[in-house]
Amino acid sequence: MAPPLLQLKDIALTFGGTPLLTGAELSVSTAERVSLVGRNGSGKSTLLRIAAGLTEPDRGSVFVQPGAVVRYLPQEPDFAGYATTLAYVEAGLKPSDDPHIARYLLGELDLTGSEDPAHLSGGEARRAALARVLAPAPDILLLDEPTNHLDLTTIEWLERDLDARRTALVIVSHDRRFLSNLTRTTVWLDRGATRRLERGFAHFEEWRDLLLAEEEREQHKLDRKIAAEEHWMRYGVTARRKRNMRRVGELAALRQQRRDYRGTAGSANIAASAAGRSGALVIEAAGIGKNYGERTIVSDFSIRIQRGDRIGIVGPNGAGKTTLIGLLTGMLAPDSGTLKLGANLAVATLTQHRDSLDAGTTVADALTSGSGETVMVGGKPKHVVSYMKDFLFSAEQARTPLAKLSGGERGRLMLAQALAKPSNLLVLDEPTNDLDMETLDVLEDMLGDYTGTVLLISHDRDFLDRIVSGVLVPEGNGRWTEYAGGYSDMLAQRGADISREPRKPEAEKPAKEAAPAPQPGKRRLSFKEKHALETLPTTIAALKTDAEALQKQLEDPRFYERDRLGFEKTTAALGALQQKIAAGEEQWLELEILREELEA
Repeated sequence: MAPPLLQLKDIALTFGGTPLLTGAELSVSTAERVSLVGRNGSGKSTLLRIAAGLTEPDRGSVFVQPGAVVRYLPQEPDFAGYATTLAYVEAGLKPSDDPHIARYLLGELDLTGSEDPAHLSGGEARRAALARVLAPAPDILLLDEPTNHLDLTTIEWLERDLDARRTALVIVSHDRRFLSNLTRTTVWLDRGATRRLERGFAHFEEWRDLLLAEEEREQHKLDRKIAAEEHWMRYGVTARRKRNMRRVGELAALRQQRRDYRGTAGSANIAASAAGRSGALVIEAAGIGKNYGERTIVSDFSIRIQRGDRIGIVGPNGAGKTTLIGLLTGMLAPDSGTLKLGANLAVATLTQHRDSLDAGTTVADALTSGSGETVMVGGKPKHVVSYMKDFLFSAEQARTPLAKLSGGERGRLMLAQALAKPSNLLVLDEPTNDLDMETLDVLEDMLGDYTGTVLLISHDRDFLDRIVSGVLVPEGNGRWTEYAGGYSDMLAQRGADISREPRKPEAEKPAKEAAPAPQPGKRRLSFKEKHALETLPTTIAALKTDAEALQKQLEDPRFYERDRLGFEKTTAALGALQQKIAAGEEQWLELEILREELEA
């Protein structure tokens, strides 16, 4: 068996008195694809920096095969000393590399090379950093959150590029679909140590849950054993001193084992503060348009959004997603068309701009707006430390400046700010950025139970598939199209991903363009279909009850003689109800057949 290209053994590192890594290991062979997963703050980024030779561990060994080229993509690249993005990328090339590869990759990533690094957006900075690490065709790529700030077009390009390379990969990412598509091995960094699964990320969560369940059983056994030994200490001591001292020592060892045990971190307690119900119609746009100078962002767009809808908005950076949400929520006035907002709307908004937080403000002050020790949650006061714990902050972090928080902690803080406000319309702009997978699971559950309406901008394909009931996609020249279902459903309907124009009819396509469309994920019931399947029986039953009441009125032989106009109105109302019942039963039957087919 060939030796590994990269091997970390028994890595230990302590920051500020708290052990971060206590025996972590990582081994990467030629062309191996590894996902490195763990909670926010577990030390994933630190382990990558140790592998890249940028951080020295307190203990352990780091081996890199001589001659192997390693490139590391940090979460926050350093552009200091570079006048242009081209100069930054060229600085990462090996002496033997073709310098033209730098321009080629920048072009593939929609950069010219002349951009000033000091004025790059988050997405542009990430693309420039990717070009730098990809250009020298390294033997090992260490990627720390490579999809952060990237749009779906770039994420799918990056997937294709990495999949075609022979480069060994170690990827830290919150993007489940990205990890599932690329990795074949999973390393779980948990409480300072690593565990390895020789399967890709798609199998990780089931494996992790089994390990944690077994660990919980072992701890329960330990607790019972300690209790039994303590009972013996109180009631079973005999005159056999030597034997007794041995058991006393064993009990002390069991107690020490219990003290040394580090339990898993809890889950965030994410809940949206509910306002009163909105009207059935939440947003109605008719032919709205918006231009910036000569550029058309939205053109002749119409949509009706009902209470309970979950609408996802996708598209390349700069396509106008945030502008479209601003128009739909009334924050921006359209240049043309009309917008009608429903009754009793209460809007809560989460923006993607983590840098909007004042770096000098403390966590507690950010939640309370600097006014005392309570935060208003759903219109009721709650102690700020208690609310912080719901979002996995410790009491000691109350006075921590925001500049000291990690990306995931800033993401959770902004969620806490947004969800404290009572709402029946949630507007979420990239809510998944920097969140670990456990927190993403809780966020998904919260949105699934949310009784209001959701408008969501996201580049996370798995998150979209799990949450939304419809997807809005830019088609070019300001045109937007709505597709039913999640992201995979949109691909199936559209016939092309969002990096290309929709597929033309076969008669219009030259023979050489006949390339296979990307295969969408397995079809699943959308949120709206699931909701309809669950609620239609109750709705139909209520309609039948109303119809029976009307039928009883019509059975009165004197009703027509007594009130001819009322009889006619009741007859018409009964006919309308019967039509609704028939339509509802037909819709339920279609959905039930679809569900059975998908499960089969």
